[in-house]
Amino acid sequence: MHIHHLAQENSILNKFLAEIRDVNVQKDSMRFRRNIERIGEVLGYELSKKLSFENKDVQTPLGIKPTNLPVNNTVLCSILRAGLPLHNGLLNYFDDAENAFISAYRHHPNNDEEFEIVVEYFASPSIDGKTLLLVDPMLATGRSLVAVYEAIKKYGTPKEIKIVSVIGSSEGVDYIKEFFPDDTELWIADIDEKLNDKGYIIPGLGDAGDLAFGTKM
Repeated sequence: MHIHHLAQENSILNKFLAEIRDVNVQKDSMRFRRNIERIGEVLGYELSKKLSFENKDVQTPLGIKPTNLPVNNTVLCSILRAGLPLHNGLLNYFDDAENAFISAYRHHPNNDEEFEIVVEYFASPSIDGKTLLLVDPMLATGRSLVAVYEAIKKYGTPKEIKIVSVIGSSEGVDYIKEFFPDDTELWIADIDEKLNDKGYIIPGLGDAGDLAFGTKM
């Protein structure tokens, strides 16, 4: 797996990351969603440099301009519900992409810290032979991403997979390497050092879904 860790270089991305982590700024859920969306735009721009391009003639009112244009057949697949703002940011740039949505959540059968990942819903076009952008803002244990990948295999084999995340843990990144194809790319804004006993990223930012859309039952 090839990892693109964007926060290792200074850019405006660091401002957006700082605001989604800041407990005072987090109180504004609209700003939180917008910052996740902007991070998606930055990630989308950077990963677009690694797509396939072809030179095509563009007719202007005064002539013809040869231009290199992306030619990937792209599917954006986001994990509900926290993935929606990140999905929107990517869709702002990949506006001709097909869209897929899948649910994955932690189920605690014994009401303790142990959990399993439950995948219940998947709406998608065929992903066979396409560029799959698998979108999950928080890469904590990595188990959700692996469960989602196993669930969507029946819908076809993508030409290439690019995972897009906002914040991950080193442990989660190491975990998913074992299950995804070797040529998979991870595009991630920042990677934190560890997980706590509940499997949440430290220092992380908390529950991205709750911060974006309110607490759940």
